[in-house]
Amino acid sequence: MTQIPPPTPPSSGGAFEAVAASLRAAELRRDLTVDEISAPAGVAPQAIAFAGDVHPPGHGIDSQLGTGRFILLHDPASPEGWDGEFRIVVYAQAPLERDIGSDPLLPEVAWSWLQSALDDLGAPRHAMSGTATTVLSTGFGSLAEQDANAHIELRASWTPDGLDLGVHLTAWGEFLCALAGLPPTTEGIELMSARRISRDR
Repeated sequence: MTQIPPPTPPSSGGAFEAVAASLRAAELRRDLTVDEISAPAGVAPQAIAFAGDVHPPGHGIDSQLGTGRFILLHDPASPEGWDGEFRIVVYAQAPLERDIGSDPLLPEVAWSWLQSALDDLGAPRHAMSGTATTVLSTGFGSLAEQDANAHIELRASWTPDGLDLGVHLTAWGEFLCALAGLPPTTEGIELMSARRISRDR
């Protein structure tokens, strides 16, 4: 395993290290694998990122049930629109049955699931925004025999309140599992692996 280089030392009294530690100690479901990955460069002075897969079939392979990303950005300058020094950005994607994917209310339902997961686990936040999109695919020509399929993608961001952000990562994990069709659970929670590895996606 290749260990990710440590983040650049923060300029605001160790706040970033405290937040990163709370994320690495987050409690997650056993049917969700989460690894720390290289954070996007040039978006903010400091960042930490995680990739998650529901029942992943293997290392570096996207899950057949659901996959996503969780990124925390830190900028002491509090960029316009953040209303704070930290900003959480998440992505989640899961395949769907064709008839479910064609439901026009599905994006609204998915958005409500994310908010409910955050509320249920007590993840305080503000300035939340995002999009939920369903994609329907049909093959033509040499792909005509390919079954029609659908999937949903959700992208969201919000500004967390406080520095204990592990609960935000836990809530994102619960949402990702719900999007993949797994029932919510308060059992089977375990400490996230301390693995911090690079993954080619």
